[in-house]
Amino acid sequence: MYMLELKRSLDAKGHCVLEMPSGTGKTISLLSLIVAYMKAHPLEVTKFIYCSRTVPELEKVVEELKNLMKYYEQQLGDDKPKILGLALSSRKNLCIHPEVASERDGKTVDALCHKLTASYVRANHKKDQSVPVCNFYEMFDRHGRELPLPEGIYGLDELKEYGMRKGFCPYFMARYALTHANIIVYSYYYLLDPKIADQVSKELSKKAVVVFDEAHNIDNVCIESMSVNITRRTLDKCATNIDNLNKHIQRIKETDADRLKNEYQKLVQGLRDASVARETDIILSNPVLPDEILQEAVPGNIRTGEHFIAFMKRFLEYMKIRLRAQHVVSETPPSFLKDCQQRVCIERKPLRFCAERLRSLMRTLELAEIQDYSALTLLCNFATLVSTYAKGFVLIIEPFDDRTPNIFNPVLHLSCMDASIAIKPGL
Repeated sequence: MYMLELKRSLDAKGHCVLEMPSGTGKTISLLSLIVAYMKAHPLEVTKFIYCSRTVPELEKVVEELKNLMKYYEQQLGDDKPKILGLALSSRKNLCIHPEVASERDGKTVDALCHKLTASYVRANHKKDQSVPVCNFYEMFDRHGRELPLPEGIYGLDELKEYGMRKGFCPYFMARYALTHANIIVYSYYYLLDPKIADQVSKELSKKAVVVFDEAHNIDNVCIESMSVNITRRTLDKCATNIDNLNKHIQRIKETDADRLKNEYQKLVQGLRDASVARETDIILSNPVLPDEILQEAVPGNIRTGEHFIAFMKRFLEYMKIRLRAQHVVSETPPSFLKDCQQRVCIERKPLRFCAERLRSLMRTLELAEIQDYSALTLLCNFATLVSTYAKGFVLIIEPFDDRTPNIFNPVLHLSCMDASIAIKPGL
């Protein structure tokens, strides 16, 4: 019955919810039918995307897929389907650079990778060979795009082994292979979290069958990806980040003022032109900025680096005022924005551009240590979200932490209440 209902859904190009008890062969049932359907209808279904929650679950799916391909080979021999299937995980799980791979924290690995692969770092390496770069990425960039992965099923270990053998970066090799792979197995976040999906899954074929394993988790994943928590400690770090950015701006003004002038001209044309960057320059995208905004010129009061820094200082002071609340406050984004305008004269429009404006400035300043600016990035993401969505979000300010109810430790929650906001760009 399960297979019949799934076949009907595939024929109708619709949606289907299957509930099967544990241990009944749910994974292999889905894989076998959908792979067979791809083989029978190659023009209608060009890609099969299987989303799981954790790395162990991801590896389990890959093992089942390998068993299925072995069965095809036993039954059909040389006539077996020519399929490229691969798993994709984070840099932490795929990196083979000896110094970077030794780190255990995912954000640290992302930051170290960026420090070795950013386009401006590589450009500086050409001028000065002492500037370190990732040899695995360099080798992939020179030869890896011309040598597509051979057909077969690649789990994380197989990707790392192939990368070591060829001298290619497994992570960027896998990302590049997504466009021509027949079957992709990766985490929910690569499709549902807009900040990640825009970088990884944007170019995937629309003629795809997508399976969400343990689909009851989708709402939580979407809501989590669009929610932001800000504490006093976050704001203290933001103040340090802003001071450091200001020092970098002053340094660039003295040594290479044309770089700032060029960025200014790009921002006049619109964010889309200013945001053109290589695959290695961006770790996370904007937390969902409507497409039409990218065509607009950036507001004049945040267009220069110095003006943007002054603007963020003002917004930071406002956030500090809000976190002085002595009782629980709950309000909507429009109410928050109205209060912000009345107290510090900050309008909604420049707030919408904060996340993209910060990214553009950090690229212009060629700041490779992106993890050092995580607090300011969080604040800018908050500014963009709260000013973009009038509905589907609620702001809650709590003066006390549940763990220490007698100690003043305020936190501001911007909570997404509508999971469809996150998943909409991927539909």
